[in-house]
Amino acid sequence: MLTKRALLALALSLAAAPALAQSTTDPYVRLHTAEGDIIVELFADKAPITVRNFLHYVDTKRLDGAHFYRSSTPPGDKAFDYGILQGGLQGDPKKVYPPIAHESTAKTGLSHTDGTISMTRFAPGTATADFSICVGNQTYLDADPKDPAANPGYAAFGRVVQGMDVVKTLLAQPRDPNKGVGVMKGEMLAHPVPILTVRRIAASEVPPPPPHAPSALAPPQPPPTIVGSPPPTIVGSPAPTATPGATPQ
Repeated sequence: MLTKRALLALALSLAAAPALAQSTTDPYVRLHTAEGDIIVELFADKAPITVRNFLHYVDTKRLDGAHFYRSSTPPGDKAFDYGILQGGLQGDPKKVYPPIAHESTAKTGLSHTDGTISMTRFAPGTATADFSICVGNQTYLDADPKDPAANPGYAAFGRVVQGMDVVKTLLAQPRDPNKGVGVMKGEMLAHPVPILTVRRIAASEVPPPPPHAPSALAPPQPPPTIVGSPPPTIVGSPAPTATPGATPQ
């Protein structure tokens, strides 16, 4: 017969089991567009602040109706197998939550390799709802491991596990040569592609990835301002409530 102490220990272990299982599973999110779906695995264990922030936008459906609006590739490139696709809310003050602390790749151990999803920003600690997806290895966006204070890089927080063909299709969309400011001039899509819905999905809903060779490397792109988000076009609206657990830097 089990003693009261043994029964209590058993009850506590059973109560803790579901929480442990949940914490060891990285969440998956499906971005649904008219061009197809992009499924992303989020690395909650490595980049908890950034993932929590992204999921807050997902769970409150604030990314529904966002757009992929920017395609950056090396000058003269026609293959569209190397570059950065950018999307999000473009600083819409009616939808964005306060900025979050920057999670450097020097801290998370992640890297901007092919398929990586990463937060866009201006200065560290200004990221809100906009993100980029790497096509090909973009490791110049990582923090400098020898001096992350001087070069903090960008906050990688997941990877595309299905839909890189959709990402490349969007990367190849026509651009407006007159739109954009600074390094973004000529990189804004002529017709931004709506992100119809963004939802969490279960791991069981993720199909096994097809075999694929890594994208060929191309000459380096411009400096890391490449993934800076455009400034808000509307100002003066009250900011929404803060993302739980995401403190500005």
